[in-house]
Amino acid sequence: MNKLSTRQRTKVIAALVEGNSVRATCRMTGVAIMTVTKLLIDVGTACYRYQYKHLRNLQARKIQCDEIWSFCYAKQDNLPAKKRGKFGYGDVWTYVAIDADTKLVPCWLVGLRTARYANEFLADLKRRLVNRVQLTTDGHRKYLDAVDDVFGDNIDYAMLVKLYGSDPEGEKRYSPS
Repeated sequence: MNKLSTRQRTKVIAALVEGNSVRATCRMTGVAIMTVTKLLIDVGTACYRYQYKHLRNLQARKIQCDEIWSFCYAKQDNLPAKKRGKFGYGDVWTYVAIDADTKLVPCWLVGLRTARYANEFLADLKRRLVNRVQLTTDGHRKYLDAVDDVFGDNIDYAMLVKLYGSDPEGEKRYSPS
């Protein structure tokens, strides 16, 4: 069995971190797609374990939370009937918490954009903190109940809703989901 040298692994991870696709990384490094995929899984698992174990008792002051949309297999509207309603197919959201001062990401969660996942995400965040924080989220309405359920009164919470449009009178506005 062939093993990648440390130098080859470094090139592969560097390419992926720079935002290259797995296929582009294969072309750039000459490493097989299954090898790149396995290395990606191994490094991701190691990072997850490190973060889970060591990012505890954090003394953050300001935390900002948001979600990033993506899809697996196909976009939600293009899913075949047999894939609809199955997790891992269609829309997927990555919830991310970031310390506004240090840019540290204390936790993240991949899931659906539902109350259940918002609660689970914020509960993980709370377990990592040792003090009261100022928490800011976007206009995702599921955060309203989740923040109250998880933190109760032990939080300074604000929902920042960005208003988009060219009309200074406010007639063409973005409506939060």
